[in-house]
Amino acid sequence: MAHGASLVVFLAQVVTLLVCGRLMGELMQRIGQPSVMGQLIAGILLGPSVLGTLLPSVSHALFPPGAAQKAMLDALSQLGILLLLLMTGMETDLSVFRDARRKAVSISLAGIVLPFTCGIVLGEFLPQSMLPDPAKRMITTLFLGTALSISSVKIVALVVRDLGFLRRTVGQVIIAAAIIDDTLGWVIMSVIFGLAAHGGVDFTAVTSSVFGAAAFLAISFTVGRRLVFQLIRWANDNLVSEMAVISVILATTLLMALLTDAIGVHLVLGAFVAGILIGQSPILTRHISEQLRGFIIALLMPIFFGTAGISTDLAVLAKPELMLLTLVLIGLASTAKFSGAFLGGRLGGLSYSESLAVGCGMNARGSTEVIVASIGLSIGALNQSLYTSIVAMAVVTTMAMPPMLKWSLQRLPLDPEEKERLQREEFERQGFLKHIERLLVAVDDSPSGKLASRLAGLLAGVRRIPTTVVRFDPATADEDAAAERTEATVKAGADQATATATDKVDITTRTQKTNTLEAAIAAEAKKGYGLLVIGRDPAITADGFDPRMTRSVAAFGGSFAIAIARPSGVDAPEPLNILVPISGTSTSRDGAELAVALAQASQGPVTALYVINPSRRSRTLRQRFGTVLAPENGADAAIREIVELGEHYNIEVRGVIRSDRATEKVILKEIESGRHSLLVMGVSPRPGRQLFLGDVAAEVLLRAKCSILLVSGEHRQAAAPANQTSQ
Repeated sequence: MAHGASLVVFLAQVVTLLVCGRLMGELMQRIGQPSVMGQLIAGILLGPSVLGTLLPSVSHALFPPGAAQKAMLDALSQLGILLLLLMTGMETDLSVFRDARRKAVSISLAGIVLPFTCGIVLGEFLPQSMLPDPAKRMITTLFLGTALSISSVKIVALVVRDLGFLRRTVGQVIIAAAIIDDTLGWVIMSVIFGLAAHGGVDFTAVTSSVFGAAAFLAISFTVGRRLVFQLIRWANDNLVSEMAVISVILATTLLMALLTDAIGVHLVLGAFVAGILIGQSPILTRHISEQLRGFIIALLMPIFFGTAGISTDLAVLAKPELMLLTLVLIGLASTAKFSGAFLGGRLGGLSYSESLAVGCGMNARGSTEVIVASIGLSIGALNQSLYTSIVAMAVVTTMAMPPMLKWSLQRLPLDPEEKERLQREEFERQGFLKHIERLLVAVDDSPSGKLASRLAGLLAGVRRIPTTVVRFDPATADEDAAAERTEATVKAGADQATATATDKVDITTRTQKTNTLEAAIAAEAKKGYGLLVIGRDPAITADGFDPRMTRSVAAFGGSFAIAIARPSGVDAPEPLNILVPISGTSTSRDGAELAVALAQASQGPVTALYVINPSRRSRTLRQRFGTVLAPENGADAAIREIVELGEHYNIEVRGVIRSDRATEKVILKEIESGRHSLLVMGVSPRPGRQLFLGDVAAEVLLRAKCSILLVSGEHRQAAAPANQTSQ
């Protein structure tokens, strides 16, 4: 009976924390504050500070003081800590270091050293009556130093994004510095946790913790990264049960947390690093992130922050010495962090206004501070009074950060160079290839199959897209040898594109176990791919596409690119001489984007061809509206768009405008005169039982002497991974 009552109380606690946390989080978000602060405040209201004072009987019934009852909620809360760090790691975008590395390191180091020193000094001057254990003053002092110095990358990124500065230069510097803060912070905290476990500070404990953390990080970001990627891909490709990848990720996170605990540092470092590695995995990270975020944000986040709030007793602040300590903590944290980050910004080469914005932006502790304080309380490094003061400091600094950052960012004008960069990034973000996370290559041993293999390798290499090759050729006697040749062709293209890169793209050849290539494509499509590159002969007949090609494209159900080899076409590893017809439509832009990517990979030229049809309607428009709606204006704009796309990747695009009623005639003539080795066309499938890509594409297919790549990006969202969606 006691067990039943305990479960009922536990469920009542969970429901109360979920509902109150969600409502307070919603309220805080509507007034421009992070929702986690609302969940923390909801816990404070449900704790001894408010509910325990106003309705003590209700508070006692809902949150009884029994150790067994508290252990149930605490266990769920501790799991929430680990998964919150998993999510924080997954949201850590290491790519922002590319341009902001030096400035971010300068800001982070200065922003940690100054407040950490202030925290150490404060801890040394604390009276013994405020310490949980005077014999372990150093542990408490180190906790205070860390609490004052760490920023919350989650809160910082959220506020910067909400203010629209995520892609601004100063926004990237702030986030990069916050990432370093978080990473160094958890390493420091893990070492301190190890010292606390040994009961004091000694050389052996410090050496063990430091070298244990360093070895773990070194192995994780070398061998571990590859292993995690392989494990996620294996789960996605081989496990058919619902949410199998999520289970594998959770198990990996907890195992890495246990590993860090075993080597003498805290669980939190393993969970955080696991999140970084999982977030870097190129296999379906968007789908995985969305599902994990849903589980963590909906259930574990309100419970953890609500529980942290319940542990906060604001009544202790009624004591003058504790109120003074809290005010000192807030003042020291804000002043030291702002000053350190500002100084680091100036030393890193930022302007006065930019350094001011960085100082304001780094002064948010948020969820990170609450996690640190909760762990410190649980291991006895903090007592209830210090815990409450640190939580109050976290709440005040986090709530003060958004208006301060907004004020400082409004003082930063957008200079022409930054404006141009933002426009280029937005242009690229809307592109076709940006959304391709995984490439499926389906080929046989024909010339078209070899062409598709090489082009897929170039694309995979230049855009770092993980690639799976499915090969089918029943006439081949030695299938294994043929498969090795195909994989070698793909890798040769990828190596050509990544000649100067230190990390090579992942390419896997899948053994064909079905009777037809279309059946193999259908089986693979369930695992989640953004683009199918297919090459098989015969590809076309006198009546159009071969029925097997139609079935293969239909089996994939997403974006596709069909490669058709011609004798005068592509010879590896020569640079590609590409012709891409454009019309200003999204369909032709998809083809042009792929053409530029292939040119970038092979270091060849691109010619963008726009054909104006001098129809009676066009002449009428020019007579009625002048040059505003003239086709020539549309041609110039379309050519300029592709030229700018090429400039973004340092590829020279030559624009050609021709006028003729027969578009296919102009394309064929341009192929001859320009000696192009590859024609890339953006196409749109027409309705019908047989694959048909339009009259122009059909005519070019029959008569073109160079190799052809037909690209359709219209169904780019159609192929969803079977393991990653609710069924």
